[in-house]
Amino acid sequence: MPLDPAFAGRVYPPTAPYEVAREKIREFAAAVGADHPAHHDPGAARALGHRDVLAPPTFLAVLMQHATDPVVHDAELGLDYARVVHRDQRFVFTRPVYAGDVLRLVVHIDAVKALAGNDVLDLRAEARDAADEPVATVFMSLVSRAA
Repeated sequence: MPLDPAFAGRVYPPTAPYEVAREKIREFAAAVGADHPAHHDPGAARALGHRDVLAPPTFLAVLMQHATDPVVHDAELGLDYARVVHRDQRFVFTRPVYAGDVLRLVVHIDAVKALAGNDVLDLRAEARDAADEPVATVFMSLVSRAA
């Protein structure tokens, strides 16, 4: 059964706070081949004007994966995750993500549409820090393949 376009506009509760650990940034940077010293060494990051180790831009994909769980498992939406493929993702930053940040994401369903018999789910997550200041917006598009 196709996804209901009326779900566009739905907003999910904020995620639990996530403390961005220096070692998690280093691990992610190593995994994606981001070898710039600012991703690994606090001194190198500070020498460039950053307050601590700087997360690679795609680091927020880790948080986004968990933040979208309530959408993926929303029984009312009825998404068959076994048929889902990742279509697109992009990041728009207000500021960089640093070690020590405590972030929460609020996920929005921006659109539910059909494309060549498949369902497309466009999601947006607003990432905010512990002071409730904006950090980034993450956009993600998922395709639920037709049976």
